[in-house]
Amino acid sequence: MSNESHKAEQAQMDEAVAAQGNAAEAQAADASVVDELTQANFRIEELEQALAEAQAKVAEQQDAVVRAAAEVDNVRRRAALDVEKAHKFALEKFVNELLPVIDNMERALLGADKADETTKAMFEGVELTQKTLLAAVEKFGVKQVDPLGQPFNPEQHQAIGMQPSAEHPANSVMLVMQKGYLLNDRLLRPAMVMVSQGGGVDTQA
Repeated sequence: MSNESHKAEQAQMDEAVAAQGNAAEAQAADASVVDELTQANFRIEELEQALAEAQAKVAEQQDAVVRAAAEVDNVRRRAALDVEKAHKFALEKFVNELLPVIDNMERALLGADKADETTKAMFEGVELTQKTLLAAVEKFGVKQVDPLGQPFNPEQHQAIGMQPSAEHPANSVMLVMQKGYLLNDRLLRPAMVMVSQGGGVDTQA
């Protein structure tokens, strides 16, 4: 074999070895790229999981803040209502103590003879005192319930009986035994009343 042929074969072998080396390097490079991609994917998954956990925690904290703010608002609202009720109804016990005094003045006026000169001055004095007292308590939200002639209202009236009456429609108040009172529209005492059964005659068999 000539030297030229030997050199040609040697060159071919060198090229084959170089090609194999290049292929091995390419495979190694590919393997390295795949490994880097795999690690990158794992890292991305870890970061996504961490992000999801962080977002869930933020959402939970936001929910807790919203709940706390709502609870504070509810407490403030309840406190404001309690203060308002305290202002409105602080006089309830005091007014209840005054009601018998007003009742006694009314009884005194009903029992006195307004035309009698000997008691006229006393009658006028008691009447003026009663009007002044009623006007004073009315300034603080106290209202009198005097339902004579009005339809019976079980929320404000207490019926002690029913009687037939030609002058009053059925289920209307025909007589007030004791007047009722409201404090800021809350019932302090119902009016004690007699209710009419009406004056019609039942002609049905």
